[in-house]
Amino acid sequence: MALSDAISRYVSEGCHLSVGGFTINRNPMAAVYEIIRQKIRGLHVYAHSNGQGVDELVGAGCVVKLEIAYAGSGRFAPTCVRFRKAVENGSLTVEDYSNYQMTLRFLAGAMGIPFMPTRSSLGTSIVDKWGFTKPMRESDPKLPDKKLIVVDNPFGGWGDASKLVLVPAINPDVTVIHVQKADQQGTSRIEGLTFADVEQVKAARKVIITCEELVETDRLREKPDQNQIPFFCVDAVVPIPFGAYPTACFRHYDYDPVYLNDYRKAAQDDTRYETYLDEFVLGVNNQGELLDHVGKDRIKKIKADPRTGYAVGLDRR
Repeated sequence: MALSDAISRYVSEGCHLSVGGFTINRNPMAAVYEIIRQKIRGLHVYAHSNGQGVDELVGAGCVVKLEIAYAGSGRFAPTCVRFRKAVENGSLTVEDYSNYQMTLRFLAGAMGIPFMPTRSSLGTSIVDKWGFTKPMRESDPKLPDKKLIVVDNPFGGWGDASKLVLVPAINPDVTVIHVQKADQQGTSRIEGLTFADVEQVKAARKVIITCEELVETDRLREKPDQNQIPFFCVDAVVPIPFGAYPTACFRHYDYDPVYLNDYRKAAQDDTRYETYLDEFVLGVNNQGELLDHVGKDRIKKIKADPRTGYAVGLDRR
């Protein structure tokens, strides 16, 4: 279906939304921009270690609560700029977990179990510092009563672990990810690193897949072992070439360093950021118009080399 239809059908005000991708790799940016254009607010967002997608949703005022391990865009913004500003001014409430814990939380949701045990975060302040207050948890039935629980190993000293951390499952209302290939039914293939995307998909109640290529089912059946996402998990398939731009999509295009540098500069100032949104998000109707606005020369420079999967000779400064 069309992206605007998929977003309006499945992403609603106040819903719990999971965003795929990792820092500046394979973020579902076309979907992020459409959420901003539709002015969907009050979102409770989950992400593993996301950068550009989360920062733009936060900057546009769409997010009120965020559960995440890391919010950064690599060297362009080691800590996401609008994310940091929102935390500092109190407009965004964040509860943080380790990278491993977030993966386990999505895995628990995918498995249909209430929690997963781990050693991750023992001896750190992650255990003690909670982002959500007790009244917040009581007012939202989708939130667990506690951030995590430290328990004694029920098997005694077996396994050389006297204490364990129980982290709660995540079951988002909607997960949105971007993949390289999908068919009309929703069977999807991610090329390169999958990050936590597969677990995020399987944990969600509804799933929107945006893809670089919509391919025939027979093509995916030629190498079925390379298809990570089965069709029965997917509710909407949206073909959008460059759907992850300005982040990278392995074997298709690299990230755009010019865009990301300009974005960082704009994000540091509230007035300049509003101008950025007006020009690059609200001022275009879709991803195709954004690419036209950026220009063919820039897009040509980030085209992936067939052998390496990345842009060769790209000035990443």
